[in-house]
Amino acid sequence: MIIVMEPKATKEEIDVVKNNLEKKGFKIVLNHGDVMTVIAAIGDKRLVDPASIASFEGVRSVKLIQEPYKLASREGKEEDTVIEFPNGVKIGGLERPVMMVGPCSVEKDFNGLLRVAVAAREMGCQFLRGGAFKPRTSPYEFQGLEEKALEYLAIAREKTGLLVVTEVMDTADVPMVEDYADVVQIGARNMQNFKLLKAVGKCGKPVLLKRGGAASIREFLLAAEHIMCNGNEKVILCERGIKSFDSTFTRNTLDLAAIPIIKKYSHLPIIADPSHGTGRRYLIEPMAKAALVAGANGLMIEVHHDPENASSDGAQSLSIPQFKDMQKRINKLIGRIDYDNQQLKD
Repeated sequence: MIIVMEPKATKEEIDVVKNNLEKKGFKIVLNHGDVMTVIAAIGDKRLVDPASIASFEGVRSVKLIQEPYKLASREGKEEDTVIEFPNGVKIGGLERPVMMVGPCSVEKDFNGLLRVAVAAREMGCQFLRGGAFKPRTSPYEFQGLEEKALEYLAIAREKTGLLVVTEVMDTADVPMVEDYADVVQIGARNMQNFKLLKAVGKCGKPVLLKRGGAASIREFLLAAEHIMCNGNEKVILCERGIKSFDSTFTRNTLDLAAIPIIKKYSHLPIIADPSHGTGRRYLIEPMAKAALVAGANGLMIEVHHDPENASSDGAQSLSIPQFKDMQKRINKLIGRIDYDNQQLKD
């Protein structure tokens, strides 16, 4: 249930509504907008009469939300969520799309990671991504350097100023990853790991949530809801492709339609990962461009200093020269998009 307060509603009037609902067992989340306050009440709507709430002083309207994702819903928060970092970088809304680039896995060759980070900075990117803990289909494949990889990412951040995005796989590792990372990532395989979602919901860093390979959009938004209802409203969604019947030409099917659909029904920012979304190096640039035109708030691109010898996902990683060449065109495209109307300028 969503209670929209009058623009001039006092703190006392807001508290009366909040306390009344809390006594009935509702969990309350307050959204203080520039003009008015919106109260999201999460609980059994059978326990309260919406008309009685509407009669409280300072209440403008009461809306019952049909979708189960109340906090992630645009009905609960009409304006776009914009996540701002201490260095001024912003994700969401009409802000310029961000770039998150780096290798699939952080490897022993730190100089290789640093070369990628320096190239990313030179091309105007804001984030360095890299896996410290790697969930792999085979137990015999490279599993990541764990904390040593986190240390490498932190050193690269010091040298380049890029923000760090890295994945956490286990609830026990959340505090450690939070110490090193600027954005904590939940990978596709863990999208419905509810204990992990709860844990990152209680951490103090923004969370990048990747869509599961067989997840519907509703399930995707409900996973975000798990994070948000545990206290962390700084959630960035990531469309990274879903499993399809045809895996001959692509690793996954990048669901570009999910971007405008999520923007219609949710206020959360969403980025696209065309590297995992296709699994093919030659498809990264065209799908990256398509995602930006569809309204993505950013891109996650895998870049490796030596893709042919990468420990993981070399086939979907760009070399540094390939990345720089592509990024010049991506930057030009970003400059041409009218984000107020989400269309290309002449």
